[in-house]
Amino acid sequence: MSVVHAGLYLHIPFCQAKCSYCDFNTYAGLDHFYEPYVKALLREARLLAAQFTSPVTTIFLGGGTPTVLPEGLLQQVLSQCLDAFAVESGAEITSEANPGTVSRGYLQALRNLGVNRLSLGAQSFDAQELAMLGRIHTAREISLTVERARAAGFDNLNLDLIYGLPGQTLVTWERTLQQAIALAPQHLSLYCLTLEEGTPLSQLVSHQRLPQPDPDLAADMVELATERLAQAGFRQYEISNWSQPGYECAHNLVYWRNYPYLGLGAGAHSSNAWQRWWNVRPVRDYVRQMLRASPTDWPSPAAEGGEKISRALEMGETMMLGLRLTRDGVLQADFRQRFGVSLQEAYGDVIRELEELGLLVWREGQVLLTPRGRLLGNQVFARFLPSQ
Repeated sequence: MSVVHAGLYLHIPFCQAKCSYCDFNTYAGLDHFYEPYVKALLREARLLAAQFTSPVTTIFLGGGTPTVLPEGLLQQVLSQCLDAFAVESGAEITSEANPGTVSRGYLQALRNLGVNRLSLGAQSFDAQELAMLGRIHTAREISLTVERARAAGFDNLNLDLIYGLPGQTLVTWERTLQQAIALAPQHLSLYCLTLEEGTPLSQLVSHQRLPQPDPDLAADMVELATERLAQAGFRQYEISNWSQPGYECAHNLVYWRNYPYLGLGAGAHSSNAWQRWWNVRPVRDYVRQMLRASPTDWPSPAAEGGEKISRALEMGETMMLGLRLTRDGVLQADFRQRFGVSLQEAYGDVIRELEELGLLVWREGQVLLTPRGRLLGNQVFARFLPSQ
């Protein structure tokens, strides 16, 4: 497998408690699986590293909550993956964590292991909203965790926030933004709530125990956030992400630029230019498959499914993902170098039509979504994907 560079994602599917809105592949109450899971994860790392020789420029520990693992187990994961893969010097290494659940000593250990970016699932600074979301921390604990992270040497911090919640108002959202900005993070990820079928929060809304989220109000919240964050020196570089200059998330840029990435762990996804695959989701099944794996199994002994990626699909997904980047969009030079054709040759008619509709703009060798196009992004993206 030969590519220019790639991202490495390590999935830790454990949580102290499952949040009411979450449909990720995560589990609470599986502490007894911590050690066998880490053993299986490291076996997958060793087997795939033998064939995945490309330089790794970013590592992301996600979940779940990676920091629920005992410090020694997380140290094994990081140190052995750093040994197994060709990780570039200065690579961005991110770990997610939940506020109020990590001590300064644990954070210091993470920093000593080479983790240089911390992403905290703050979600809200409003007590009622945190309770509705099933979060186990308080607003004060967000601040305390940021203080501990700074004391441990982290100078690259992200806070995740959620808007468009049932019953949320512009007042509570602005207060959350103000408190987040006051903590001086380098990066903020703002996600609009999606009510996923089967989650407790979705059921509360469907049973009318909570009001339906208001999409028009959610759009107003984005507009307010864009204004407040710009005043605070943040630049929006992706539909849902803002950063101080120079602190864009390098790992997520791997996804948005449609570069190759390797995902290890239960339910993890991987992709390169010609194929993608995904692992089995249940922890028990993942552990069982990995511990009896053969070194010849490829793409992964834990793979549950996969598909080939045609050139047309790769081009379309490169457009779809790249247009999420609000500052760069899709660059003509990069597209031509990758595919050997210009944007006009590949999508000239589509781009012209979307320009006329006010959804795209062509500017100095790059195609970008307009502000209106960002609100109607899914309609724009669909125009670039090959018909099934």
